[in-house]
Amino acid sequence: MPAARVVRRQRLWCLSSNHLTTDNWTRKGFAAWLVETLCDGPPTLVGIDHGFSFPLRHFEVHGLLPEWPRFLDDFQRHCPTDNDHTYVDFVRDGSLGNGAKRMGTARWRRLTEERAGNAKSVFHFDLQGTVAKSTHAGIPWLRFIRQQLGPRVHFWPFDGWEIPPGKSAIAEVYPALWSHAYPRADRTGDQHDAFTIASWLSQANRDGSLAGFLQPDLAPQEKVIAQVEGWILGVGGSSTQWGNLATAEVKGHA
Repeated sequence: MPAARVVRRQRLWCLSSNHLTTDNWTRKGFAAWLVETLCDGPPTLVGIDHGFSFPLRHFEVHGLLPEWPRFLDDFQRHCPTDNDHTYVDFVRDGSLGNGAKRMGTARWRRLTEERAGNAKSVFHFDLQGTVAKSTHAGIPWLRFIRQQLGPRVHFWPFDGWEIPPGKSAIAEVYPALWSHAYPRADRTGDQHDAFTIASWLSQANRDGSLAGFLQPDLAPQEKVIAQVEGWILGVGGSSTQWGNLATAEVKGHA
């Protein structure tokens, strides 16, 4: 990504994880900060650690058109976790919203989760280290950011696999892919996740490998699926390709 600036604020990454207490930030506060930063600042690549969409099976079961913007609107109507004092647990137990009509099963996994290996389903709740709750809390805020920034931000890969020059981009990331390549030092788990992604994106941008990660080796039909389900930046098109990429990255930080 030419002339890209990689955001290194740990609060950004921590806010997109399962723990949101760092510096008393909220998702609402983070979204507002990010809109302001991307609106006035230089081209920036932002990595957020939660799912951006759901498995194709979700669209089929609930009769939804396989279009990401429509998915965002439909999800927010049923799971309005961008409203004040509206938590995922309230939606799940029926206190607020109508999330029961849009729930899935942990057996449903996106193609990118299958290729990543250990990534859990966006419906795999109530287990430490899973991304389900942060995904359900975060998706409406992706919609908010998209509405506020419009064409000034590129949501990868939904808006295309290539990021236009001079435009900021937001992508899904998965710290577990790279965290073992960086010494943890005295950082907490969330801080290390933040450090890992910021460091990896920064290095990939500097050494030119980012362009390859933005174009995973997927079959044409897989690319169509990924532009509905989303894709984790850094996951290869096959388990073999991913293994080679991971090995190369670890050696680069040994």
